[in-house]
Amino acid sequence: MNFKMFLIIVFIILAAIFITQNITVVEVNLLFWRVSVSLALLIVINLLIGFLLGWFLNSYTAHKKTRRIKPVEKDLSEPGNDI
Repeated sequence: MNFKMFLIIVFIILAAIFITQNITVVEVNLLFWRVSVSLALLIVINLLIGFLLGWFLNSYTAHKKTRRIKPVEKDLSEPGNDI
């Protein structure tokens, strides 16, 4: 097992322990909305939102890098461009 997988498993175990110890109901206020929700559910939702934001940001920056490189490769592949 590589180190990255080990860290992921440890993080999942710690998150599961933290969530199971925080099952009380809390009230969440956002602008005009007021919702009572389990703290464990709130933590899981926030973890998922953070994961998705990080994944989308990483995908966007990777896409932007490849989009920037392709026109340069196209210009270099045209005949008559001796560098």
